[in-house]
Amino acid sequence: MHTDPIADLLTRIRNASRAHHQTVTVPYSTIKENILKVMKSKGVIEDFKIEKGESFKIIEVVLKEDRSDVTLKRVSKPGQRIYVKSDELKSIKSGLGFRILSTPKGIMCNYDAKKQKLGGEVICEIF
Repeated sequence: MHTDPIADLLTRIRNASRAHHQTVTVPYSTIKENILKVMKSKGVIEDFKIEKGESFKIIEVVLKEDRSDVTLKRVSKPGQRIYVKSDELKSIKSGLGFRILSTPKGIMCNYDAKKQKLGGEVICEIF
C-alpha cells in the first residue's frame, strides 16, 4: 500500500522517461486518470489506456520519445497540503511549465483554473 499514490505515479513516469522506456503501468484510480488526461492534453505523455489486470484495473501510459528531460514535482503532499487562490496562480518557468490543480470543478491545469477564476490544491508542477 502506498501512502501517496500520486507521487508514485509521477515517480514511475519520471523513471521510465529517464530510462527511455516506451510504456509504464500504474495501478488505476480516478484521480490518476484525471491527472493523466491533463498531462495528455498538455503534451507531456503520448496516450494512456485503462486495462483490466489480474485482480484490479491498471493504467498503461505511453510516453513521448522526445520527453526525457521532463521534470515532474509533487507539491501538495499527504502531510502538508498546499492550496492557492485564483489570483495567486503564477506561471511556471516563464510560461514553459504548468501546475495541475484539484479544483471544485475537477482536476485542471493552472491556466484553465485562472480563466475560470478557481483556486484549489496544487497537486504537482510539470516543466
